[in-house]
Amino acid sequence: MKKLLIFLLIIFFALNAFGGKGGNPLVGQWGSSDGKDYLAIVMDDENQGLVIEKDGFKHRLTKENEIYSFKNKTEYVQVDLNPSNGNLELISNNKKIIYKKIIQFIELNLLNISFLLIMGLIGGLVSGFIGSGGAFVLTPGMMSLGVDGLVAIASNMCHKFPKALVGAFKRYKYGQVDLKLGLIMASSAVLGVLVGIEVQQKINTTYGNLGSDLYVSLAYVIVLTTIGGYVFYDAFRTQNSGGIEKKSKLSLVLKKINLPPQVKLKVADSIISIWFIIPIGFLTGMLAATIAVGGFIGVPGMIFVVGASSLVASATELFVAFSMGLIGSIKWGMMGLIDIRLTVIILAGSLFGVQIGAYGTTFVNQNYIKKVMGTIMLLVALSRGIIIPSYLSELNLISINDNINAFLKDLSFVVMCIALGTGAFMITKSMWRARK
Repeated sequence: MKKLLIFLLIIFFALNAFGGKGGNPLVGQWGSSDGKDYLAIVMDDENQGLVIEKDGFKHRLTKENEIYSFKNKTEYVQVDLNPSNGNLELISNNKKIIYKKIIQFIELNLLNISFLLIMGLIGGLVSGFIGSGGAFVLTPGMMSLGVDGLVAIASNMCHKFPKALVGAFKRYKYGQVDLKLGLIMASSAVLGVLVGIEVQQKINTTYGNLGSDLYVSLAYVIVLTTIGGYVFYDAFRTQNSGGIEKKSKLSLVLKKINLPPQVKLKVADSIISIWFIIPIGFLTGMLAATIAVGGFIGVPGMIFVVGASSLVASATELFVAFSMGLIGSIKWGMMGLIDIRLTVIILAGSLFGVQIGAYGTTFVNQNYIKKVMGTIMLLVALSRGIIIPSYLSELNLISINDNINAFLKDLSFVVMCIALGTGAFMITKSMWRARK
């Protein structure tokens, strides 16, 4: 365990060196004063320089005498950061266009730090128990403190991979992780992460931070309601059949399809074509990069498509989450969008919680894990659904009263807290009863 912690610390320092809080002040999303024009400045992965993305085109920034500039087909554009107000100024042909930074890092106080620690503890507890869950709880939680959507997603992925590694290692010792299944899922999930980051960046560059927040919330509602409802249905179906977890009908049908290459999954107790696994991994990675809830594709996918038990699926997902989180963190870190402060604070609570949650899976009925998963999914979906009208109003797509707007934001936060509390209560209650 000491070697593991040293390894994680090395990675954290490396990510902090890549960017994030305290990185190049030019890196981030910028919007014009009228809200009609957006641009992004990101780190170039290959040459470690800066690239500006504007109007669908990418230009490499060159630096001479502390002045950044780029050339397009018609003009020479100087890029200057005004130290007095922090605004970005684009100067061309004696004309100046002013942009304000959209992505901001919040200030931390004692209340915010305490909230992040508690949220990390509960998120880790849920994640260790069901193999996912912490991510989708933590992203909205950070956003409720005023963290920008992209920063919340990036920081969440950075905190997630060391937590997932600890949980995966713990459950591997219990014989619950199918490494072969995990490697196939992880390979395709990493590709999904890279594609998902590009999608999220495109949305943010085109529609701004509010557009990203709206996209995240809509995706939460659709994905979590659909999958959470089905997981709940399957849990009660299993309960009515005597409490014995059976292979899903879909997995039994796919098992009969001889589409090479097929893989024999010993721990998952399944033989299935690799082509049925790869799409699950890709979608898991893509959602993890865009809305940080990849596990809610991965875990049900392994249960209902591959035919793995809920115990094996939730454990294997932790291995997949580590792979996705590591690659995603490096990518987001190179863009300067990881707030390493949030990452460390949340991780401090999560590392403790995830071990308790993973330990709890050895005492409870596998079907109970599905009930916990479904309950949390539906409550979080409700929380995100409540705040959607608020985002639409701020984007001037609909018109609602300011008081109603503030009420919806508060109500969304309250429901999120209820989701956290309910998940923690269900897990600790089941563990207490099982131990007795």
